[in-house]
Amino acid sequence: MEIVPRNQLVTSIPTWVPAPVQRYLKHVEHGLSLRDVARVEGCHASTVLRQVRRFENRRDDPLIDEALEGLGALMHADGPQSLKEGKQKMNAYARPQTLPDEETLAREARRILRRLCETGSVLALAPDLGKAVVLRNRGDENAAPVRTAVVDRDIAQAFALKDWISCTGSGRVTRYSITSAGRAALKRYLAEDVTRRRTSAGDTTSFQEQHVEWGQKTVADPGAATGQTTLRYNVAESPLTMLSRRKDKDGKPFLDNDLVQAGERFREDFELAQMGPRVAQNWDRFLTSGDKSAFGSDSGIGEGPRAARDRVSQALDDLGPGLGDIIMRCCCFLEGLEAAEKRMGWSARSGKVVLRIALQRLRRHYVERHGSVSALIG
Repeated sequence: MEIVPRNQLVTSIPTWVPAPVQRYLKHVEHGLSLRDVARVEGCHASTVLRQVRRFENRRDDPLIDEALEGLGALMHADGPQSLKEGKQKMNAYARPQTLPDEETLAREARRILRRLCETGSVLALAPDLGKAVVLRNRGDENAAPVRTAVVDRDIAQAFALKDWISCTGSGRVTRYSITSAGRAALKRYLAEDVTRRRTSAGDTTSFQEQHVEWGQKTVADPGAATGQTTLRYNVAESPLTMLSRRKDKDGKPFLDNDLVQAGERFREDFELAQMGPRVAQNWDRFLTSGDKSAFGSDSGIGEGPRAARDRVSQALDDLGPGLGDIIMRCCCFLEGLEAAEKRMGWSARSGKVVLRIALQRLRRHYVERHGSVSALIG
């Protein structure tokens, strides 16, 4: 069997359609085997199998089923009827559906996803209507929800294909809510708007901005009239801050403010310790299998970095192996817990427990040695 090149398989599919969807259609609509699709796409057959199963299971979602049906009709309208010898596609859809182009999808995403981010908002869809509506609950059980936006059905189908919305309730009216991928897409689009107004740079800034979550904190500032200053910082930068927002089974924060402050104090010491000629030093040597003797004094190094090296070394000695590793990786290297667990060979979801124990030990170290866990920089 001759394999048709990838650029000849689909001619009418919009460019924004995710690659897993296209692989699913090539297998289901064109009749390519999983191995043939994998060979054309340049990926492993198991990857294609997993994606095909995923979208086959998602066809209970009305939007997903309609979108895949419409895409299949477009493929048969302009593409080859079959890629296997002697095989003809027997079923034809009554009416080929059209999907929006990239520009239309981006414009509608800015409008609709912003509404779906509001508290209590859902996208409602009825089977016999050509449009979907965004409804927001007022918070009163007796009050009717407020309609905040109306969107075409094909736009809603595109949102579902891109995993921006997920089905949360079915029946006479199907309800959808925004996903984390949808929130990230909205942040990326809004960042593109800001970038477009400020500079003519490319998309790199906007993709960075989707991983940024700005927050504010108040720190002491003797030079200010009130003695305090409000700073804007990236909440998503530190794994500790993100963990402090999670709740345990009792509804309490997984990390309280004292533990987060202890981790940030250790990170400040770590940053101060690098204020010397050897900025590019490899700090991996100071983990469990490393040698912490290099934290000692150096000629020509200021007292501030030298004292910071001493404080970091003392804290690591008190924590010991294991606890010191997780503190260094999460607080200083800003590694995520999953990455730290893989590097250290720990079981999944064990890192956060070890990290909390390490932070409790670190806080006790600062209280016993310095009397408090006060920040050095803020």
